[in-house]
Amino acid sequence: MITTDRDLRLAVLIDADNVPYSTLQEMLEEIARYGTPTFKRIYGDWTNPRLVGWKSALLENAITPIQQYSYTSGKNATDSAMIIDAMDILYTGRVDGFCIVSSDSDFTRLAIRLREAGMKVFGMGEQKTPVSFTSACDRFIYIEILRRDRDQEPVSNDQPDQNGTKAKPASKKKAPKSDSSDKKLRNLIAGSINDLADEDGWVFLGDLGNLLIKKRPSFDSRNYGYSKLLPLIKSIDAFEVDERETGKSNIRHVYVRNK
Repeated sequence: MITTDRDLRLAVLIDADNVPYSTLQEMLEEIARYGTPTFKRIYGDWTNPRLVGWKSALLENAITPIQQYSYTSGKNATDSAMIIDAMDILYTGRVDGFCIVSSDSDFTRLAIRLREAGMKVFGMGEQKTPVSFTSACDRFIYIEILRRDRDQEPVSNDQPDQNGTKAKPASKKKAPKSDSSDKKLRNLIAGSINDLADEDGWVFLGDLGNLLIKKRPSFDSRNYGYSKLLPLIKSIDAFEVDERETGKSNIRHVYVRNK
């Protein structure tokens, strides 16, 4: 049986020193899009008061905390513990991929080694993450876009607040958009279309999306303020879109080509 991305058994390893606990729920929901977490571990020095905010979040999500003392000032022992555990898990043969949650470039070599072993590697961290780490993953997701998605959700006016009065509906915030006509983005998409195009210049949108992620693992339409790739493509006046009927109700195949 061929394993699809949705069937992947994932080992989720979280660096508590380098990601915020406030978006843990959003991170786990994002990870669920790519597979099923088999291992869920988080690493840090839990005697450090700075990490106290993680406690309730870990209990609610059944994540195993791994204690790692800072043996030497200025040295991050957490990285070494995560790397050792990742290799131990790799050799059990019980997972199909890893999700490394950190903004630290120290995990670049680990991501490369896991991919060499045939593992799918998903990275997740803040936008400050060095490109060396993002490029070493099959796909890298920025935490900021998950935070924006959460902040856009309006408060329901049907739920009473702690004083028994109904909450006023919150104004829906718009995600800050990057310039979708950015030259680098345009060139990336145009070049990928050329790589895949048929004789008439058309390429299936799904194939285009897969190639964009292979070329740039951190590529995500949400980084540009769009929930899907098609609206992003349509926002750039350099591409043609053809939505073809399939004979099935409400199902269309979308093709794109350069103008």
